[in-house]
Amino acid sequence: MPNHYDVTTITVRPNTQPKALAALKDQLANARGLVACWFTDIGALNRIMIIRAIDDLAANLSEHRALLVSRNPFGIGDLIDEMTMDIYSALDFVAPIAPGDMGPFYEVRTYVFRPDGVAPTEQLWREWLPKRAKVSPILMAMMSATGRVARFMHIWPYKSLDERVRLRAKAVADKVWPPPGGPEQFVRMQNDIYMPAPFSPLR
Repeated sequence: MPNHYDVTTITVRPNTQPKALAALKDQLANARGLVACWFTDIGALNRIMIIRAIDDLAANLSEHRALLVSRNPFGIGDLIDEMTMDIYSALDFVAPIAPGDMGPFYEVRTYVFRPDGVAPTEQLWREWLPKRAKVSPILMAMMSATGRVARFMHIWPYKSLDERVRLRAKAVADKVWPPPGGPEQFVRMQNDIYMPAPFSPLR
């Protein structure tokens, strides 16, 4: 059975991100399955991403419902400009997310598939990801199960932005990435760089 993850993305008002993260530290202290709380450093700014492993889908949907009817979701309702809550299913050949020091820079790439792009992408990644992972590890690759479909999110950790540039160039030079024909399966691509909040289990 694939691993499931709840990915909540919150856009807060400009210059309120530090205040929001301070409140989230307490709000998420006992959050079930919390693996990451990050904020954007490059890309769409003022965003906070919360990733939680799901062990009970029904309970997770109940938690979504409670947040939707709350007057103060996550204790930062007055700071929120926009919030999305999605469930993703990991590719069955990617290891579950584990807490640790893998960052502090996390490249989160989100793609929207062509109508017929899901199956070819999964097959290409099954074949090519082991080659790419020899250059640098992947944190997660997963498909959306709710919200806008179909989307693909993959996350790559790096120790520095210079390391990111060097390793990505090496993967291209070694001809192990991107998978041949892979980009043709998507109609939209977005890339953001996140950094961990001080209390994030994944740093």
